[in-house]
Amino acid sequence: MSKHGKKYRAQKEKIDTLKSYPLDEALALVKEMASAKFDETVDIAINLGVNPKYSDQMVRGAAVMPAGTGKTVRVAVFAKGDKAKEAEEAGADIIGAEDLAEKIEGGFLDFDKTVATPDMMKVVGKLGKILGRRGLMPNPKVGTVTFDIAKAVRENKAGKVEFRVEKEGIIHARVGKVSFEAQQLRENITSLMDAILKAKPSSAKGTYVKQASISSTMGPGLRLDVAEITSLSV
Repeated sequence: MSKHGKKYRAQKEKIDTLKSYPLDEALALVKEMASAKFDETVDIAINLGVNPKYSDQMVRGAAVMPAGTGKTVRVAVFAKGDKAKEAEEAGADIIGAEDLAEKIEGGFLDFDKTVATPDMMKVVGKLGKILGRRGLMPNPKVGTVTFDIAKAVRENKAGKVEFRVEKEGIIHARVGKVSFEAQQLRENITSLMDAILKAKPSSAKGTYVKQASISSTMGPGLRLDVAEITSLSV
């Protein structure tokens, strides 16, 4: 018995499963095939030639989506004094220190991203079990532990996407909505690919980007032309 409905199967018939699609053609098809009553998310999956079970082959980083992600992002900031004021002026939604840590320990998690100044990590570190399991722990590798609080807040509010290779060697990332213009989606994918290529571990051997595909929330995936997407640069 098929696991997918008639709409999905009809969409699948429009796709040549043996073809590696140029990015512009793939984006046009993704937008054309989107049929849900909501604004579907556009996701990309990138299969890398790394083995993340080895720490020196872990690929992790962040990319700022020039067109945003189509999602409203609530940013919580751990900072004091001038840095707290800086965060407020940059548009942070929640700002605090020990008081914010107490709220989080009490169950408050009404935010999507967490940023902290380095001096606040003693406080934030105690929240590791709570924030870590939800992917909310600040990390200097993705720019969320920094004294440049204003920049971090603005980037995360605008649509900064963090990525991390999974154990199968795949990175999944949101690159926008089907309502976006194709050029906006292309710009977001370019930014993401640029960051992933720059994050290539020196220990990675052979082909780095092996495969890539793109799809909407309810639609089938389209294989992308790897040579093209690895040539994209911001």
